Amino acid sequence: MPPKQRQIKIEQRGAMEAIQALEQRSDEELEAETKYKSAALAILGGRAAERFDAEKARGYFQRAIAAARPQERMQIRRMADASLALAERKPDALRDAVQRLGQEAPSGRQMFALRAMGLLVPPGSAGILARIRGILLIILLIFVLLAIGLGVVELIALPFGGLGLAPGILLGLFAVIAALAIVAAVGRRRRDRALAARSGSGGASKPGGASKPPGR
Repeated sequence: MPPKQRQIKIEQRGAMEAIQALEQRSDEELEAETKYKSAALAILGGRAAERFDAEKARGYFQRAIAAARPQERMQIRRMADASLALAERKPDALRDAVQRLGQEAPSGRQMFALRAMGLLVPPGSAGILARIRGILLIILLIFVLLAIGLGVVELIALPFGGLGLAPGILLGLFAVIAALAIVAAVGRRRRDRALAARSGSGGASKPGGASKPPGR
């Protein structure tokens, strides 16, 4: 292999290792990054998208594109498309953007969860009717969950003579909170395992399967 090609490959490998290290840094450390500025800003944009903060994510990606070299900008734009689709709760746009990145599309369960979140907590760009609908759906969901919790508690207490309505609702509320906490913990653990597996294989770890940003 000619020396120049070998040098380019070594530099690329070193850049990828540096970018992987960037993902372990805090937001403040990424803001202060200078050598791999575009990569650091793209990571910050992805983190903002995971918090569903579309405005902040868009600002980070605009800065990342401005700081990137010309050959890096297309990849960062594709990452921005995927991250903003996630932040704005647009499952179809997220699927298309992830596929353009050459990554596996989100699973059906992930798409359903994003659609449900888009209905319950619409993005800031949604109209007033969408927000009112979201509030009504949240209230309805709370009543449904309380009814399910009350039914489970009453069923368990039936052999012991049953419970009154007030204590049944209270215990049902505790049961629903415990169930949601368990589901959230299991989901977080699965997500962490998936991210660890991607990082270990040199794959992507950004929202929607977006690939790692190129370094400066």
